[in-house]
Amino acid sequence: MGMVALYRGVGDTGRWRLCGRQWLRCLALIVLLASSGLLPGAVSAADRDRPFQIGALTVAWGPNPQVIGLRDGLLALGYREDKDFVIGVRFTQGDVPALLAAARELAQLEADLIFTDDANSTKAAQMATSRIPIVFAGGADPLGAGLIQSFARPGGNITGVTDLGFELGPKRLQVFQELIPGLKRVLFPYDAANADAVTEARGYRDAARRLGIGLVERAVQTQTEARTVLATVQRGEVDGILKQYSTSLNIPGFILETTAQRGLPSMFDGAFWVEQGGLASYGPDFYETGRQAARLVDKIIKGAHPGELPVEVNPKIEFVINLKTAKILGLTIVPEVLYQADRLIR
Repeated sequence: MGMVALYRGVGDTGRWRLCGRQWLRCLALIVLLASSGLLPGAVSAADRDRPFQIGALTVAWGPNPQVIGLRDGLLALGYREDKDFVIGVRFTQGDVPALLAAARELAQLEADLIFTDDANSTKAAQMATSRIPIVFAGGADPLGAGLIQSFARPGGNITGVTDLGFELGPKRLQVFQELIPGLKRVLFPYDAANADAVTEARGYRDAARRLGIGLVERAVQTQTEARTVLATVQRGEVDGILKQYSTSLNIPGFILETTAQRGLPSMFDGAFWVEQGGLASYGPDFYETGRQAARLVDKIIKGAHPGELPVEVNPKIEFVINLKTAKILGLTIVPEVLYQADRLIR
């Protein structure tokens, strides 16, 4: 597990600095961690005696698109980083069970707000505190996961922005088929302990049947098992690989390695992974999810109660193709598919 404080230094023009694991030491350079009320009340940013402290909780390996979107969204609303707000990220590097301890640490550090990026991190935050406001930015079905009471009135100390992750699964598989002529067998490795991934597998199973694709499911229990499954798959056994919605067990990272080492096309749910070498993605714009969540954080800073703020949906979907990866894989993508892409990485 690790913690980073995110800030832009003097003279920096947008590059993120990661202050390592000693979060309190990093934040001491920015803000004195003084105790204060956990619900900010109707106190404007200008009237606060210290920056509003946001603790971001994620199973990822560091700042993800949602966190960066949150930061940029707050800046766009007129907040000043380091002066009006500061973001510290607690990341568990694929370890879902470690989220609860990380969430409790954020509560002990008396963060003013906890920001989460999926159902697992949100559940951990809810178990850690019933007082500190929680804003989630991601998670395909917060109602079904029991995170909220309703979209109109989420209740408790929580609100957030959901996306269309589950709904887009069948379309993602269809786009993959259009991208790879002759796509017949697709590997779908997923975390067997992750409820979202299990639900996602059912959706892919039904979509594959309709599309005439053989879905090769591999439910894994540990990171070692996930690594083994993806390290031993051979080109010819399957024609491509699908990423699960979650980043748990480092499955997306192992898929990227397999794409590079085995020459297998990979389809992801977010552009971040395509920028790292995946072939393509079709799914929510997670950066925009974070930016949208910034508006909810703004309302909470100004005194709104999170449980009374309706949960929003990020409708922005993007289709991204990495042409460099396509060239390495020896793929020729037909113009009809290229024209559908929202962005091409060259």
